[in-house]
Amino acid sequence: MSLQVTVAAPFKHTRKEKLQKSEFIFYLTIDRKWMSRDQANQLLERAKAAGMVEVTDGWIKPLLDLSAITVPVGFRPDSRIFESEEASQVLMGRIAASRGVPPAEVVAEVNRVIREGFDGNLRLPAAAAIVAKKYNVGFDDLRESLTVEVLTKKEG
Repeated sequence: MSLQVTVAAPFKHTRKEKLQKSEFIFYLTIDRKWMSRDQANQLLERAKAAGMVEVTDGWIKPLLDLSAITVPVGFRPDSRIFESEEASQVLMGRIAASRGVPPAEVVAEVNRVIREGFDGNLRLPAAAAIVAKKYNVGFDDLRESLTVEVLTKKEG
């Protein structure tokens, strides 16, 4: 959630529907002093990969429902926003962004697929892939990582 709040903050604070990349980076690095320039660029790449923003011709447009996100007074992102997310989490974020629904709704649907469609005998990354296919959300770039998650992750 902290990643979503951090990504939403520049848009909510400036009350703009889209920002130039330089404005986005400036907000995070100079205005708020939350991170370095390299970290801000890394954050932007993570947000893009998770389907939270769209970058076109140097403009950044949020794909998150900004009205559903509150930036708490005194908010400061912690270092966990730079930790890499599992591919299944990234995929569920993409599904939520493409459908315009809260991530919790996608998680619930993935859990329903596991529970109802496979009697609990399906791993989360595979279920996320099934839901992504249902909504025509691309995940070719995540296929290898999802496979590794299915084969190595102990769920319990």
